[in-house]
Amino acid sequence: MRLFDTATRQVRDFVPRVPGQASVYLCGLTVQSGPHIGHLRSGVNYDVLRRWLLHAGYDVVFVRNITDIDDKILAKSVEQGRPFWSIAYANEVTLAAAYRALNVLAPTYEPRATGHVPEMHELITELIERGNAYPSNDGSGDVYFSVGSFAEYGALSGQRPDDMLAAPDGPERAKRDPRDFALWKGAKTTEPDDAEWPSPWGRGRPGWHIECSAMAKRYLGAEFDIHGGGLDLVFPHHENEQAQSRAAGLAFARFWVHHGLLNLGEAKMSKSLGNVIDLESVVEHGIRPVDLRYYMLAPHYRARIDFSWGALEEAATAYRRIEGFVQRAVELVGVVEPTALCADFTAAMDDDLNTSAALAALHEVVREGNTALAAGNDKAAAGALGSVRAMLGVLGIDPLDPAWADSKGGSGMRSTVDALVALALEQRTAARERKDWAAADAVRDQLKQAGVVVEDTPHGPRWTIGSEL
Repeated sequence: MRLFDTATRQVRDFVPRVPGQASVYLCGLTVQSGPHIGHLRSGVNYDVLRRWLLHAGYDVVFVRNITDIDDKILAKSVEQGRPFWSIAYANEVTLAAAYRALNVLAPTYEPRATGHVPEMHELITELIERGNAYPSNDGSGDVYFSVGSFAEYGALSGQRPDDMLAAPDGPERAKRDPRDFALWKGAKTTEPDDAEWPSPWGRGRPGWHIECSAMAKRYLGAEFDIHGGGLDLVFPHHENEQAQSRAAGLAFARFWVHHGLLNLGEAKMSKSLGNVIDLESVVEHGIRPVDLRYYMLAPHYRARIDFSWGALEEAATAYRRIEGFVQRAVELVGVVEPTALCADFTAAMDDDLNTSAALAALHEVVREGNTALAAGNDKAAAGALGSVRAMLGVLGIDPLDPAWADSKGGSGMRSTVDALVALALEQRTAARERKDWAAADAVRDQLKQAGVVVEDTPHGPRWTIGSEL
């Protein structure tokens, strides 16, 4: 497998640090509010990376953190008169439910920043002792990383330190260099009292960047394989993570992988801008979570997505063609377990997780399968079904995956609709048996108006949502 490495700006062969094992750290969300679909794209994209590594035979340790202490969370705590941890936890629960609805596998570990303050203290102390960090001399209790002490600063994002603006996370009067960034923030009277921890530098709380470095070290060690996140995190977050970790003597990430953003209009979908669409809004629009997951996989993970309802509906239609084939094939040949992936699909996934090309290969096999079904070629249909299911499994969108049965608005709704449609079809069959063709046609027409298309086959009536045909 080859991956585009942001650090080297080239596609490189993925070779894990430990043969047969792969370690991945994904920057999770800051849970000051519920997730929007731009956030969920990150979960889906890196879930596919993880599934592909598993398919390749790697034993994968996948860490996705929760940032539950942050300036924005504390501002909301003061604004709402509510404990910061209450806000963070409520949004974490919502996030977890959204990931489950999209069939994102649970991480191996999902640490919260607030649970790892001692590890942050250790890392900050190491940086101070090495001369890469310093407590401010203004009595604030702040501790800053010295950007000038790390010669490679700016390498990850491709920026020159001389061109950088001041870091906005502390007063310049407390810093030796305006670009220095906060590792520890001293307690402030404007922030909640319960958002403070004792430290060697006085009561306070961690800065954002030190949190991920400490948690990555705790769960993956001094060096790990892949660090992921959105392109908006390259600077300053990931640049600062790399600087402080390597300055502390840690090899840190061997590959940096960043996904493109999901925009609404010309702007990044952002809670601060108020231009967000969440999973609930998508489901209310008539789009199932499985359709949304397909939509997120249709472009390459590094490509920007310019969101539109029309494009989302087109993706849902495309997925339902796949789903329709699976349903028809199962009716004819029974459930076939996943078999071998087609060569074009494998080549696409090995080429920097090119899901766009992989889906093209998948649709080609679906077309071949439909041709086999039309010809009554059970053997060829079964072979296509096994290959299609294998590809869908890698992408996490197999309609026969039990995970979708628990997804609100997903295939789990099928059982309810099945029962209602089955009742209508029984009435239609009874009408046909007594040769009441008008009544039978009326049932069929009513179902059609509801978006359900009935097709009479040698195996009996079969129904699909209209767009699945």
